[in-house]
Amino acid sequence: QVQLVESGGGLVQAGASLRLSCTASGRAFTAYAIGWFRQAPGKERERLARINWSGSKTDYADSVKGRFTISRDNAKNTVYLQMNVLKPEDTADYYCAATTDRTLASLRSHFDYWGQGTQVTVST
Repeated sequence: QVQLVESGGGLVQAGASLRLSCTASGRAFTAYAIGWFRQAPGKERERLARINWSGSKTDYADSVKGRFTISRDNAKNTVYLQMNVLKPEDTADYYCAATTDRTLASLRSHFDYWGQGTQVTVST
């Protein structure tokens, strides 16, 4: 198993940037691909980005493409989500999750392990 802890959320103004971190412990970090998700009140959970085990493959939701960047540092067991030009509609709880589909062979990877989330609030 792997345990995930998110950090880096907070309250920012529209147009600002934030970097979220997802730090893992437990089983070998490179056994997993990692995804970032968010869920706003009253809305369904949305997958934002994924990164494969080595960091060589990423994909993004259209809603964040060009503004958000996912990356990973396997030496630190950490995945990052750099969020730029934040908008009020980005306000949500943000979660990272791990999948054993480490190469992201499937478009619909099943994420088995989840962090507790970190809150992001973007004000106007």
